[in-house]
Amino acid sequence: MPELHMYEVIRRPVITEKSNRLSSELNQYVFEVALNANKIQIREAVEVLFDVEVIKVNTMIMPAKRGTRGRKSYIRSQAWKKAIVTLKEGQQIKLFDV
Repeated sequence: MPELHMYEVIRRPVITEKSNRLSSELNQYVFEVALNANKIQIREAVEVLFDVEVIKVNTMIMPAKRGTRGRKSYIRSQAWKKAIVTLKEGQQIKLFDV
């Protein structure tokens, strides 16, 4: 398995109503990450890039969305991996304060 660079691990922040609620109430932030990234790589990337202390990382693979046209089915969007990162109390990521 090739080693991922920290800028390849985190793809983008996921900003939705639910992720905004998680960040304000539970100090958790949501990112789209590389499919082959593990929790240790995600933790190190977030700690180095945003200069915060990570307590816990939860990951889940979001399945591909499928669509149909007539009798034919196709994939509307590819599967992707989501990481929910819990930070130490009192710390925050400024990127999400929009």
